[in-house]
Amino acid sequence: MISSLRARFNEGFKPSRYAEMLGELTARVRCPIEFRISETPCFFPGALMDSLVGASEAMLGSLLGDIAYRAVADAVVPGRFRVANTESAPTFVQVDFGLVRDGNHVEGRLVELQAFPSLYGFQTVLGESFQREYGLGKSEGLTPFLDGLDRDGYLALMRRALLGRHDPANVVLMEIEPKKQKTAPDFNVTEDLWGVRAIDINDVIVDSRRLFYRRDGALTRIMRIYNRVIPDELERKGLSLPFDYRDDIDVEWLGSPDWYFRLSKFSIPHIKHPWVPITVFLHDAVEDDGRLGAAYADRERWLLKPLFSFAGGGIIFAPTDAQISAIPENDRPTYILQERVAFTPVIETPHGATQAELRIMMVRDDDTYRAVLPLVRMGRGKMMGVDHNKGLDWVGASAAFMTET
Repeated sequence: MISSLRARFNEGFKPSRYAEMLGELTARVRCPIEFRISETPCFFPGALMDSLVGASEAMLGSLLGDIAYRAVADAVVPGRFRVANTESAPTFVQVDFGLVRDGNHVEGRLVELQAFPSLYGFQTVLGESFQREYGLGKSEGLTPFLDGLDRDGYLALMRRALLGRHDPANVVLMEIEPKKQKTAPDFNVTEDLWGVRAIDINDVIVDSRRLFYRRDGALTRIMRIYNRVIPDELERKGLSLPFDYRDDIDVEWLGSPDWYFRLSKFSIPHIKHPWVPITVFLHDAVEDDGRLGAAYADRERWLLKPLFSFAGGGIIFAPTDAQISAIPENDRPTYILQERVAFTPVIETPHGATQAELRIMMVRDDDTYRAVLPLVRMGRGKMMGVDHNKGLDWVGASAAFMTET
């Protein structure tokens, strides 16, 4: 996007340097990286990132500040995921945009938003690995951080968010078999940067209202949970837990599972913003005969999405009548139809122009949300996920560097 930097990087690219960067990154995260890392970082004008941050803040504020929305969103939380001592507002929020060109400028189109943690640790070291290998940074007027943050400021903000007033030993990152998750690199970096260790949810020990885990052999109290357990995975695997979310447990939550439902694809039809594609609940689009209404006749324009699946699971392109009718009537409120947006390929690479999806990663700091880091996914397939970009180069996870504004 910054043409001079883009051209210089492409001309100077060598596969050997990419391999060196991957090797250094893998050493930093202390485990294999099971998702593709793009060959290149992305370079964005600060004004574009400011516009994405501004849109994120406006959308989030319109939802959290709407009492009527808060009531309907609360009603969609399944009973087993209603946390007794939940967060008053989510600590972590992600807002995903696809980039499109509108005339002479580039802007965003909302893909999804989610009240759930993202790769706050991994994305930091990914940017640092690109910086070290390619000498990017202050000399080019670039920063990988948003909202005027630098590395020290970002690490301090995240330390406050993760630890609160607690010792790191009493704060755990809770996941299902964390070492087997693709996000394990992030878990390791989180421990290295902030001292918060990943544990398996099934290793939690319950004693009345208190929770414990074994840390280096010693029984240790859990005072605060950095939750990375995705409700969708719990449901799919039919897992039982050593405690019930609804129990009055003496513990603080970050990434509380009930907020996973309150701010999600369910929110999109409620957002009024020019960057939001037309989005309706499936049951509002189906006529009495069980077919989609005339407004949806051009099926190629539409995507069918389950509300609470994660990482693009279950999305159907150009849904057919048969696929619509296969969804039981009672389940239709848990799906949306969304206008399909053709992202503009804006990143010039030796393998052709490539699309970019940017995640604005947000953190609640006291009563204010701050955009802290962007996460980039590059792709030339139907979607940005790995399954839609197999066998392609210069695609995958990347870091963003922005001009400072």
